[in-house]
Amino acid sequence: MAKDNTIQRVGAWAFILGVILAIIIGLFGTGQAWASTWTSVLVLLGLIVGLLNVTAKETMNYLLAAAVLVIVAGFGVQQLGSVAVAGPYLAGILGSIMSFVIPATVIVSLKQVYSVASTA
Repeated sequence: MAKDNTIQRVGAWAFILGVILAIIIGLFGTGQAWASTWTSVLVLLGLIVGLLNVTAKETMNYLLAAAVLVIVAGFGVQQLGSVAVAGPYLAGILGSIMSFVIPATVIVSLKQVYSVASTA
């Protein structure tokens, strides 16, 4: 049991750090040299979240929510980028959130495909 609890905590911290990092990169990283390195960290955190946080029972709800988030964030990046003053920051945050969520979604999707294929 202790191992499962540790894995859950690692996954939870990866999620929290990912969201915070996405906001920081979105607010301050536009055009900065350091942003690409930290975006790579964001992708890695997304992979960890996909591997550790989403259980088989939560998969379909997660995939639906993630799909909606990626679609809305994608449109938000396009639409909000032109808003005066706050637009570039909002677009940056949404872009960073997508960099975090998409890798997690790919992992969860692959796990689901494997689960379906292995039971067929």
